[in-house]
Amino acid sequence: MIERYTLPEMGRVWSEANKYEIWCRVETLVLEAHAKAGNVPADAVEPVRNAAAPTPEAVKKIEDVTQHDVIAFLSAWADNTTPREAAAYVHFGMTSSDLLDTALAVQLTEATDILLAKADKLVAVLRDHALAHRGTLRVGRTHGIHGEPDVWGHRVADFAYGVARSRDRLRRAREAVGMAAISGPVGTYSNIDPAIEEHVAAELGLTAAPVSTQVVLRDGVSEWVSALGIMATVLEAIALEVRHGQRTEVRELWEPFKKGQKGSSAMPHKKNPIISERLAGLARIVRAEIVPVMEGIPLWHERDISHSSTERIALPDASIALDYMLNLTIRLMEGLVVDADRMKANLESTGGLIYTSTVLSELIESGARTGLSREDAYALVQRAAMRTWETGTPFRETLREEAAAGGQQLDEQRLDEVCRPERFVERLDGMFTRLGSLS
Repeated sequence: MIERYTLPEMGRVWSEANKYEIWCRVETLVLEAHAKAGNVPADAVEPVRNAAAPTPEAVKKIEDVTQHDVIAFLSAWADNTTPREAAAYVHFGMTSSDLLDTALAVQLTEATDILLAKADKLVAVLRDHALAHRGTLRVGRTHGIHGEPDVWGHRVADFAYGVARSRDRLRRAREAVGMAAISGPVGTYSNIDPAIEEHVAAELGLTAAPVSTQVVLRDGVSEWVSALGIMATVLEAIALEVRHGQRTEVRELWEPFKKGQKGSSAMPHKKNPIISERLAGLARIVRAEIVPVMEGIPLWHERDISHSSTERIALPDASIALDYMLNLTIRLMEGLVVDADRMKANLESTGGLIYTSTVLSELIESGARTGLSREDAYALVQRAAMRTWETGTPFRETLREEAAAGGQQLDEQRLDEVCRPERFVERLDGMFTRLGSLS
């Protein structure tokens, strides 16, 4: 991932330096377990434990010759080991994928913990924003068209629960990827005791894979990157709502706009939803990593390396991009400007058309007394509504005229009650009460 979208903490997880430090940890733990079991000389452990991790530059210099990253790492690390002979027992009984898959599991869990912490914060930000706007009236829209009265807090509450579910999904995926595999060539433990695998897994906070060939099957990694893709898409849904709300014709929402910020090189009046647009673009990147990673599940027999080149790009890029997206969404929601007056004005802008469904229900309910069928009630309300669309005449007025033309008497007092905007959201109280305990 390019530096522009890489935050320091997540960037460190996927750095070459961190990878080699983890490789050193894994190899040292295996060596310690071997020494404890009497498989290798005990005096080999301390020199290896004290040897500095090789630099990425040192490993690359050797890999340019060997064309094998693990061998290059082992050679470069041996160069840092005194006496060098102690390094002979490093990687004892292991195959490359034992090191690669176990270390990758550590990186994936480290990355996941960063994402989970930010997701926790975003859930809290969305929850508090929704509760603060539980009474902020706005129109609810379907297909982009005004539907019925709603409150802004209701929309945000939906996002809060969506992010919370995405976080919980990612937490489950953490378990799926947190697996160590130290099982030797083709996974038969031919040169290594399963007890060593259990020891290494426990020390690293991982679970020993219940079965591995020469690699851990990639269904867990696929689950993990899919969880990232879902969360990224939920964040895009938040961004899309803000983008629609900031359109000039709507003007209900505004992204934070700092002093000195510029919206356009040519049009000084512009305040563009650039945070939300960036979120929409990055969500595509995260989603795009799902299929390539999933295609790493089927490999030739016990292993090939067609998955590894993909994962070197896809796994860091997906987590780095989502990390940036979470950071950006928190910033967006903490600084979001909500224009309650504009929301109210938009709600009232169609002359009462947002009450057609409740008026229809009221006419149907009173039909037993008035003799008005559902079909006739629908036709009456629709005729009145279409006249309002076409002429701009308030809906209550066109409704009254259409009813009179059909010989129908309206209960004006009852219509006043059912067309009160607050009435539409009174039953959301229970939802908001539940939302208050979301964490």
